[in-house]
Amino acid sequence: MALYTTLHLHNVPDARTDDYAAWFDGGHRAALSHLRGFKGTDRYQIDQAQLGDQYQPWRYLSVYDFDFQAPEIDLPALGPLLADARDAGLLAADDSERIYTYRLFGDWKGSPNWQRDQPLSGVSILIGNYVAGRYQEYQTWYENVHSVEVANVPGHVAMKRGELSEIQVEPRRYCPGDQLVMTAQQTDDLPFTIGDFVARALGHSPSGIAMQPRSSAGSLARTVHYFHKVSGEQFWPGGIAYAGDLSLYRDKC
Repeated sequence: MALYTTLHLHNVPDARTDDYAAWFDGGHRAALSHLRGFKGTDRYQIDQAQLGDQYQPWRYLSVYDFDFQAPEIDLPALGPLLADARDAGLLAADDSERIYTYRLFGDWKGSPNWQRDQPLSGVSILIGNYVAGRYQEYQTWYENVHSVEVANVPGHVAMKRGELSEIQVEPRRYCPGDQLVMTAQQTDDLPFTIGDFVARALGHSPSGIAMQPRSSAGSLARTVHYFHKVSGEQFWPGGIAYAGDLSLYRDKC
């Protein structure tokens, strides 16, 4: 068996947001329950708090988790279920929709911050790349160093990573990132979490904790997107956008 995560990044017409939510938590969930290997799904909305001024083309993210024995047989079955929303006009006709599937290296790697009896408040996704010829160096740095540093920031609770699968859900579009880094949050103050993340990376957090220098094996060709949860059981609601200067952090994550 192997763990896979599919990201459905999309926009919804303003007049159809309630319809989309009803579809997702109704007939769509019911249909997903019949897919072999299906573990669970949640839906997220882009948060006001982000790192710097990175472009955020998607308002919504749906995450689908699977444990497959034969992904080449079972993963494509998700495609027609997503097509139902497209055919019903629940997805914006702005050419923004992207469906990316990653084969995970493992399940959530948690930190002492994780309250396992509580739901997540949100997730961030980093769609990135490693420098050519330095794959193993990149993986070693992330697994042994950076994943621990990131998951220990207050409000961050766990991380899971993977690489782009050869098997994708149609309609297949170019994906700019071979590597996925997904970080889970449990926080009612995401701006504080991002702010302390930045401060630790730059070495001046009030906590006195400084992250190690970013590995040069990680390519700067990556984007980061923070989302808060809007489906299922909720954690505490988020706050306002961070008022500090996050642009200095762009080369640290």
